[in-house]
Amino acid sequence: MIYQTGSSPEIEALFDGWEDTMIYSCLQGVMGQIYTDSLTRPEAAMAILGDFCFFAGRPERELVLSVFEVCGRDFMILTPRTGEWEKLIEECYGECAERVVRYAIKKEPEVFDAVRLRRLAAALPDGYAMRRMDEELFLQCRQLAWCRDWVSQYPDYAAYRRHGLGVVILKGDEPVSGASSYSGYNGGIEIEIDTREDHRRRGLACACGAELILECLERGLYPSWDAQNRWSVALAEKLGYHFDREYTAYEVRAEHKEG
Repeated sequence: MIYQTGSSPEIEALFDGWEDTMIYSCLQGVMGQIYTDSLTRPEAAMAILGDFCFFAGRPERELVLSVFEVCGRDFMILTPRTGEWEKLIEECYGECAERVVRYAIKKEPEVFDAVRLRRLAAALPDGYAMRRMDEELFLQCRQLAWCRDWVSQYPDYAAYRRHGLGVVILKGDEPVSGASSYSGYNGGIEIEIDTREDHRRRGLACACGAELILECLERGLYPSWDAQNRWSVALAEKLGYHFDREYTAYEVRAEHKEG
């Protein structure tokens, strides 16, 4: 059996030291869910938020196999804390689990140079305008597949206002680039950033990323960044972050056979 649960000292101990803000969101009860093998003496747990699932504690097969049942999605990124969890994911999902490398970025609240960020944010090419995410843009982005993740974890704009923050670059009335909170927690956000393919290589991602970081600093929030690829690492470093380490994750589709 697996059980949905809230945070507790026992659950927190399983994730202790794991610096990922989506885990913070789940433990704080802000966003996401936590599942465990026992409500009284938990030895294994998974934290799920959006497309991401984090496994901690003693590897438990039933937890791994239950991911798609409890989340209702057809694609997930599974992040194991240990090599034993990695082996179990591979056993359970076989060739349907694509092993990938992701890149953790250091969490350093005092690292940002506000003067430099203002200069980067102001460097918009002619013909573009930047606007803070408002209700109109929130609803518009929900309808666009390429940028839906800027807002998709929030049931409505009221929830986004409480736990989210974002800026959007427009070409005319169309969003073409933006930086927004994939998720939020008490004390910060997890940044999601993207540019529509036909508007890339124009400095738009850098400009909106810089503006969102400045917005966070003004509000006393930490703008956390986790990189999917080397391009994202390079952009993060341009904005003032520092690379921490590589880590293993698995991209898995719902259609699978247990190995």
